Order: sequence, then C-alpha cells, then structure tokens
Amino acid sequence: MTTRFQTETARMVTVGGTRTPLLPTRGSGGPHGKRAAVRSIRSLLRHVALIACAVVMLYPLLWMLVSSLRPNDEIFTSPGLVPFDLDFSNYFVGWTALSSPFGKYLINSMIIVIGAIIGNLVSCSLAAYAFARLNFRGRKIFFAIMLLTIMLPFQVVLVPQYILFSNLGWLNTFWPLILPKVLGTDSFFIFLMVQFIRGIPKELDEAARIDGCGHFRTFFQVILPLMVPALATTAVFTFIWTWNEFFGAIVYLTAPDVFTVPVALGQFTDSQAGSDWGAMFAMSIVSLVPVFFAFLFGQKYLVKGIATTGLK
Repeated sequence: MTTRFQTETARMVTVGGTRTPLLPTRGSGGPHGKRAAVRSIRSLLRHVALIACAVVMLYPLLWMLVSSLRPNDEIFTSPGLVPFDLDFSNYFVGWTALSSPFGKYLINSMIIVIGAIIGNLVSCSLAAYAFARLNFRGRKIFFAIMLLTIMLPFQVVLVPQYILFSNLGWLNTFWPLILPKVLGTDSFFIFLMVQFIRGIPKELDEAARIDGCGHFRTFFQVILPLMVPALATTAVFTFIWTWNEFFGAIVYLTAPDVFTVPVALGQFTDSQAGSDWGAMFAMSIVSLVPVFFAFLFGQKYLVKGIATTGLK
C-alpha cells in the first residue's frame, strides 16, 4: 500500500542538493492555481450580479420609503434615494386623512386575515388528510377535480358568489372574505398538505389504529403534530395573500367603515381632486410592517414546508 508519505516523497526531486516539488502545488501558479483563480473570479462575478439584482428589486421599496419622507412637490422631481430633509408629516396626515383613522383599516384587515388563516388551517388540513389517508370511492376523481379548481380564475366564480352573498345580506360584512376559506376553497393548500402527509410513514397510522384510535384521533394526535411546517407555510401564505387582497375586498366592501388596508390606500388617489402621494406612500409603509414581521418569523417554516412537500 502506498502511504501518503511515499506519495509525497515520490513527488520530490533533488536539484542542486535541494529537494523541490516535482508537481506544482495549489496556489503556486500551476493549473491548480489557475483553476482557483478562475473560481474566485466566477464567485466574485456571481456575487456582483446577485447584489445588482437585489438593488434592482429593492429600489421600488426604498424609493417609496424615501418618498414618504418628502413633500408632495418633491416626490416625482427627485428620483434619488437620499432625502435631504426628512419630513414625517405625511405619516400624521395619512393616518387621519380618511373618514376613519388608518388604524381602523388595519384592524379590519387583521380580523379578515385571522379568520382566513383559521379557516384554511382547519378545512385544508382535514381535506388533505382525507385525500392522503382515507380510501373512499371516487377519491382520485375528486382529487383531480380539486386540482382543476387551482387553475380556475377567481373572476369566474366572482359573479355567482356575489349573487349568493348579496341574497344572504352579507355585503359590507367580512363573511364573503372569510367563509370561502372555512369551506376549503384554497385548493393549493390542500394539495400542499396532501404532499406533506404522503411523506409521513403509514406505520404511524397503523400503530395508532392498533392502539384503538379512529381517524379523528389519528389525525389530531399523530398526523397534525407532524404537520407544523406545512401548517406554518399555509398560515404565512394566507396572511400575505389575504392582507394584500384588493379585488375581492373592493367588490364586497363598499362602506368606508369596513374598508381593508388595500381599499383604504386606493382612497388616497383621486383623478379629479388630486392625489396625496406622500400620505399614500407613508401609509403603504405602515401597511407593510405586519407583512414584514409575518415573513420574518415564518420564513424558516416557509422554506422547510415548501422543501418537504416537493413544491419548488
């Protein structure tokens, strides 16, 4: 067996009484050194490209933040990102510019978001367990129909839903935006949880069944505690999508006291009387704070949930 010492000795030659390496070593200017230099240059270029893309993506957000600290007459005349005079008056003006304080719209949006999250977690997890674990007639057909509804545009079902909720007298209430979540209409989350449950060993179900557990006890005591990443992913996505929901909110909510944040922000723009851009940008920054913290605290589970369900 050739030892490492023998290998290193074979690579040495004696020149003028001095032993020198026969082959060039890493970083000595040979092929290895050139490859290392090429890798360093590629890594540098990759980082420069990523930083440039990050700057391009963050520029609109930074510009909006800076614009919220400028007077209205300087917002569109100063495209730079360095504000020379900080003006916080837009935040005070925007908070009380509408018929109700802006905190009212934040509370309205938060009520809808909490209801949507609870509805999605309960309904989608139960439906996903049924598709992933229960054997019933027509399961594959129902699952295929459920998948097809993912590709169904929201605008297609908007009119029949509006007529239904109008007949129920639920316009200008939060129910049209919460009830569909309770009924498990977000097929994307059902599919995500089905994929996650399929990755859980069925031996756990069989062991629970031997211990006398039915389907509900198996679901609540065995499957549900293991679904934390998928549930967290569903909660974060539901929070962001519901918080930013504009189209459904503006259709069902027409009374100012039930406006959500996106609908309230739209009230700052007026094509005839003029738009208060500074106040709108200031309140837009305020409305981004809950989304930022939701993503900040949920990103660990968000990445883990997407990775474990095979959705990339």
